[in-house]
Amino acid sequence: MFKLSEIKELIKLVDQTSVNELEIENEGSRLCIRKHKAEIVQVQSIPTAGPLAGYSSQHYEAPTTPVNTAASATPVPTETPNTANLHKIVSPMVGTFYQSSSPGSPAFVSAGSKVKEKSVVCIVEAMKLMNEIEAEIKGEIVEVLVENGQLVEYGQPLYLVKTE
Repeated sequence: MFKLSEIKELIKLVDQTSVNELEIENEGSRLCIRKHKAEIVQVQSIPTAGPLAGYSSQHYEAPTTPVNTAASATPVPTETPNTANLHKIVSPMVGTFYQSSSPGSPAFVSAGSKVKEKSVVCIVEAMKLMNEIEAEIKGEIVEVLVENGQLVEYGQPLYLVKTE
């Protein structure tokens, strides 16, 4: 069984190198880490024993519940059933979410903003690198799901977009 700290370290190592895919088997568990152009790293794990043994999903996804810190005391919006037909722009990595390029600059997008496939919607800072996140679809931002400066997880929804 892989420990979460081991998985995080392997993701960092793959992200910092030219390696595009890493697959490891250990004690009946298999871990596969891949780089893609649309998403930085994909983690796939099939546990056979231990605390995750009951899950039948082939893909492991980080929890989508934002981490609340003392600095972020406002309630986190929860998804409603009417969001099923909306596209989610998700974080491709763990890091800090920023709505603008600098503290005094206006946000890249907000609710009601129109976006195109290559529109930058935010920045996720990871390991002191500023990573611009693009919309990848054409549509209108319906809701911003995280707050500026909030820590986000891999796969966590950042925006809801009504596609055109």
